[in-house]
Amino acid sequence: MADHTDRTPHIPGQRQESLPADGQALDFPPPPPVPSLEDLGEKEPRLEALREWWDGAWDEGGFLHDRWEDLRRAPELGWHGMANWVKTALGLAGICAVLILLDGATDVLADTLHRLLTAVPRVQVGADTSTGVFAVVDQPIRSYIAAHSASLPISASTVYTVWQLVGIFGLVGGFFRSSGARLTWTAWGAASIAMVYSAAPADGRTIATGLAVLAWTVASAFALRGLTLRPAFFTHIHNAGHQIEPHIHLPAPAAPAADDTPDNVHPLQKR
Repeated sequence: MADHTDRTPHIPGQRQESLPADGQALDFPPPPPVPSLEDLGEKEPRLEALREWWDGAWDEGGFLHDRWEDLRRAPELGWHGMANWVKTALGLAGICAVLILLDGATDVLADTLHRLLTAVPRVQVGADTSTGVFAVVDQPIRSYIAAHSASLPISASTVYTVWQLVGIFGLVGGFFRSSGARLTWTAWGAASIAMVYSAAPADGRTIATGLAVLAWTVASAFALRGLTLRPAFFTHIHNAGHQIEPHIHLPAPAAPAADDTPDNVHPLQKR
């Protein structure tokens, strides 16, 4: 009789699959290799060493702890007392910020300056663009600039605008007592008076020059504010205060008593 105990029982509805001899299915990839204990042992000391270095760097006296203290104390110490590396970092950051701003604002500044220099109308000889008393001074200056700027690479209107900007700089800077601005205002006034005298009509040259001088003098009350022609005397009073000079006094030795005089000492006698 045959032995039926080694047969696989048949379950209805279940698909029977045949396995190869090695016991693995043909459509499944092989399992990934299991890391060995040696590889795991090499990674753990590296992580442990990195963790120890990180903890030691943040301990008192560590590298990262000292750098953090430098940053924390920088506002209290000020520019002169903060660490050098903090100064270097702030300086580099400031230079980079300035370069970025200049790179972005170069075109805008160039366009604005071009519009400012060409904002006034074209200067022409004899063009009466100003009225009133101001025309007596302004019209000769316009005519002089237009007649002497034909060979220049810039237009007469640009020269006139530069002349106005220099005058405003000298007036405002002189009001705030800037020595350079006051020198600029003096040279600007002398040049303006010379242009008025040269380009004014012959019959009214004296009057036009006098009005230019008066206008420049009135404006100088603001540009040369606080300037005086009186010489200034500075007196320095030196108070020496009390001086202490130590002196050492040594008392003279006392004369010996009469009883202590030896017998062999006699006073000198005149013979």
